[in-house]
Amino acid sequence: MSSPDPQVRAARNPSTSPAARGPVVAVTGAASGVGALLTERLAASDEIKQVLAIDERRGECAAATWHILDVRDPAIAEKLRGADVVVHLALDLDLESDPAARTAYNVRGTQTVLTAAAAAGVHRVVLCTSAMVYGALEDNELPLSEDAELRATAEATGVGDLLEIERLAKRAPRAHPGLNVTVVRPAVLVGGMDTALTRYFESPRLLVVAGSRPAWQFCHVEDLCSALEYAVLEKVEGELAVGCEGWLEQEEVEELSGIRRMELPSAVALGAAARLHRIGLTPSPAGDLAYTMYPWVVSGSRLHDAGWRPGWTNEEVLAELLEEVAGRHTVAGRRLGRKDATAAGAAGATVALLGAAAAVRRVRKARRRI
Repeated sequence: MSSPDPQVRAARNPSTSPAARGPVVAVTGAASGVGALLTERLAASDEIKQVLAIDERRGECAAATWHILDVRDPAIAEKLRGADVVVHLALDLDLESDPAARTAYNVRGTQTVLTAAAAAGVHRVVLCTSAMVYGALEDNELPLSEDAELRATAEATGVGDLLEIERLAKRAPRAHPGLNVTVVRPAVLVGGMDTALTRYFESPRLLVVAGSRPAWQFCHVEDLCSALEYAVLEKVEGELAVGCEGWLEQEEVEELSGIRRMELPSAVALGAAARLHRIGLTPSPAGDLAYTMYPWVVSGSRLHDAGWRPGWTNEEVLAELLEEVAGRHTVAGRRLGRKDATAAGAAGATVALLGAAAAVRRVRKARRRI
C-alpha cells in the first residue's frame, strides 16, 4: 500500500504542522493600538501556535484566547502559563494622562509582567520603548547604533517611564535567570498614534528653533509589528532599533509637507514651552521640543543583519501622517477647537503663540493679586 500524501499526514497529525511547532505568544495591551495590530498579525501567522491576548477589555481578534485583567494584577502569572514569549505593549503614553498615574501604571505594569513571566516559565519577554531613550542631542552620531549610550533625561513626555523600563529590562535576566529580554526601540511612530511628535505636524507652522539641526526618521506601526514578530520568533535579540531607512532634513520635511516654518530663538521657544506647560495650557513639557531640534536617528543594524527590512520609506510615512492629521489644529502641543483653529489659521502660529504668552502673563498677574 502506498504511503499517504504528506498533506494528508499533516492533516491527520496537527503536531507536524509549522504552527504546532511554533511558540505560544502572549500579548499585553492587545485590545488597541500596536497591541491589537500585533495580535492580529501573530494570530494569522503559520509560525505561531497560539496567541494569548491580555487587556482590560476584549479586543476584536477572534482567533486569540482572551484574558481580561490589569497587567498590574499578580494573577497575570496564571494567565501566562504555557506561553513561550510575552510581548508587553500595555503602556500609557497618552499626552493627557496624569503624569504620576501614567508612571505608576507603566513601571508597575512592566515589573509585574517580568516577574509573572519568570514565575510562569516564560523564556522570553519583548518590551517596546522608543528610540527617544537615546536622547536628542546636538552631538549625536547620524545614525546611532543600538549600543549607543542612553542619554535621554526624564524631561519629555513619558521618556522617564521608558528609561525606567529599560533599567528593568537590564536587571530582569539577573533577577530571573533563564529569562531573556528583548527591547525594541522605534523611531517616530506613525499609524493611528497621537504623540507630541505627531502633533508637531498639526501646527499651522512648523516650529524651528534657531541654530538647531533636526533630522526626521519615522517608523510605521506595520514595520514595528513586523520587527516585533522577528523578536518573537527569535530571529534577532538584544536591544533593537527600528525605523525607516535614513532620515529627512528639516528642509525636506517642509518641502514635502508644504508647511512653512516659524523660527524662534532657543530661549524664547523653550521658555514659552516650559511656562505654558507649567500652568497647564499645553500637555507637552519643554523637553519634547528637544526631539524636534536635534537628531536621534537610529541605524537598525541588528534587524538588518537578521534580514529584516522596513516596508515603508520616510517619505511615505510622512505622507500618511499628514493625511491622518489633516483638519486638526495644534499650537504648542495643544489641540484647538474649531473656533480657536479658525483664529489660529487666520492670524498664523506667531499670533497664537503670542496669545498664549499673554495668557501666561494674565495668570501671573491674577496670582499676584490673590
